Amino acid sequence: MTDLLPAPRRAADPGAVVHDLVGIGIGPFNLALAALADRVEPLRTLFLDRAPTFSWHPGLLLDGTTLQVPFLADLVTLVDPTSPWSFLAYLRAHDRLFPFYFAERLHVPRREYDHYCRWVAEALPACRFGSEVLSVAWEGDLYRIDFRDVADGEHHRVHARHVVLGIGTEPVVPEPFAHLLGDSVLHAADYLDHRADLTDAEDVTVLGSGQSGAEVFLDLLRRRTGPGGRLTWLTRSPAFAPMEYSKLGLEHFTPDYTRYFHGLPEPVRDRLLPEQWQLYKAISAETIAAIHDELYERGIAGGRVRATLMPDVTVTAARITGDGVELGCRHGEQDRAFTVRTDRVVLATGYAQRHPAMLDPLWDLISRDAAGRPLIDLDHRVALPAHVTGGLYTQNAELHTHGVGTPDLGLGAHRAATILNSVCGSAVYRLPIRTAFTTFGLAAGDTEPARRPHRRSATDPPEVRNVAVEPGSGAHRGRTAVPGRPTRSA
Repeated sequence: MTDLLPAPRRAADPGAVVHDLVGIGIGPFNLALAALADRVEPLRTLFLDRAPTFSWHPGLLLDGTTLQVPFLADLVTLVDPTSPWSFLAYLRAHDRLFPFYFAERLHVPRREYDHYCRWVAEALPACRFGSEVLSVAWEGDLYRIDFRDVADGEHHRVHARHVVLGIGTEPVVPEPFAHLLGDSVLHAADYLDHRADLTDAEDVTVLGSGQSGAEVFLDLLRRRTGPGGRLTWLTRSPAFAPMEYSKLGLEHFTPDYTRYFHGLPEPVRDRLLPEQWQLYKAISAETIAAIHDELYERGIAGGRVRATLMPDVTVTAARITGDGVELGCRHGEQDRAFTVRTDRVVLATGYAQRHPAMLDPLWDLISRDAAGRPLIDLDHRVALPAHVTGGLYTQNAELHTHGVGTPDLGLGAHRAATILNSVCGSAVYRLPIRTAFTTFGLAAGDTEPARRPHRRSATDPPEVRNVAVEPGSGAHRGRTAVPGRPTRSA
């Protein structure tokens, strides 16, 4: 039987050629770029990561947890369904197509997604793990990338016409806990390594009400079945709220909305993001239902539920004591201070972009906005001086310029294809012009349509076209704009 997958190729000496593109970091987003670039000949690429193998949030690969996006949001399918690196091709390679077919799953287990990405990363010859990038600099007309082999310490240097940063994010540790990480206080990113200790602890507190916080709370709730243990869940958010998952609501995760958001003034973008927290920082309805069901079952026949769930709480201080951890807290709406004493704290407080030292040689060249953040164009290219002719692109570091879809896996393939098209200077991957039914704002040149047809006469005043409408004037309120063709495809 003919194998449907291409045979792995031996990677050439990375220092022997000038690479068209070097990717730094191999998470899902740069892995999507590597997979799509693998079919673009004769593009020469190299992807470097200091980890020994591909690994995706290993501390949160809990049994029973799934992706929050459908399986079509794999590395390639939404751009190239014929790719040999699709999730369906992975299932075919592992003889799992029929089980998947009968399972009727739209959202795949997280552990399976991790294994799928690992399968792709191990097969692509451009992916080189165990390689720690030390510096990236502009040298003449090329980027110079210095990296170290983690296993033997040997140093290497390669040159590239373009660089794509996919270094991922790092765990956020709130200021009161900055110096407390250890056995008593840990980030949810390390949850599985500490789960046995947390299960046995008398009193555990989880901070944060995103999906990770909910999953950690639910896992501990199910595992801590004894009568004595207490579990507390605190969050600054106003509620333990469900993720926005309506079909039109999800259109905020389309290239159409990305283009619209990118075109808004910086102050408007900064105001919008906190207001959209339920689009990307809330909890799946299924997880909320599972937590409620578990609490309900515990209360049958007079059972006592030793669990506290409290929103609108900010931890203002924390310290380690002889009895565990003491948290100074404040309830927002009541404006009242109180103290929580607990044995263990799990910080499900999210992730943020990192500033790696490797970029120091480029840092002073990067143009920034009023808040000191890099300016990034619609093609995900960082703004640099004109003499830097090579593109410096970024993945998952442009929330402030591209909106809520930035960390979403569903836009990963489209962003990777956008970057490839920009690098190649042509549409090596055809991308759709329209991806949403919603019209997000007025396109350039759009005006309010006429109220009714009118036959002009010689006595009519001159007709005025393309009248600018001042924001907030109300001149267009309640009317549907005619969607204009974007000036460029994302």
